[in-house]
Amino acid sequence: MENNNQEKTIAIGGDHAGFDYKTSIIHWLRRNGYKVIDAGPDTDTSTDYPDHVHPVANAVEKGEAILGIIICGSGNGAAMTANKHQGIRAALCWNNELASLARQHNDANILSIPARFVSEAEAMAMVQTFLETPFEGGRHQRRVDKIRCS
Repeated sequence: MENNNQEKTIAIGGDHAGFDYKTSIIHWLRRNGYKVIDAGPDTDTSTDYPDHVHPVANAVEKGEAILGIIICGSGNGAAMTANKHQGIRAALCWNNELASLARQHNDANILSIPARFVSEAEAMAMVQTFLETPFEGGRHQRRVDKIRCS
C-alpha cells in the first residue's frame, strides 16, 4: 500500500454470533495502533452475515484495508461469502497454527473466526498471529497465483 494510513487499517464484520468478539477485537486493534473499518453489526440482534461480510471483502479488495476479519457462528458462511470476491482469500481458522499457515502459505487476506467454536482468548490470539505473520512467497506464490478463476 502506498498510503501509510491503509497499512494499519483492518476491516471487520460478521453477524450476531460474532458481535461480542468483534467488539473486543476492535478494542484490541485500536489499542495496538490499528485503524478500523467496522462493517457491523452494531448489536447482537439477529442479522445476516453477508450484509456485513461483503463490505469487509470490498474494503480489502479496494485496498482501503490491508486485511480483514470476519466472525460468525461457524465461520463457514462468512468465509464462503468473502471468498465469492475474486481478490479475497478468506481462511477459516480455529487455532493459532492455522492462522499462521493461512498467512505464510496462502497469503490469506481475511481471517474467518468461528465464534461458537473458539474462546475469545483463542480468537484474540489468532487475530494477533494473523496480523503479524507475513506471507512466505517462494513456492507458495506459484500456488496462490493459481487460486483465482478466470
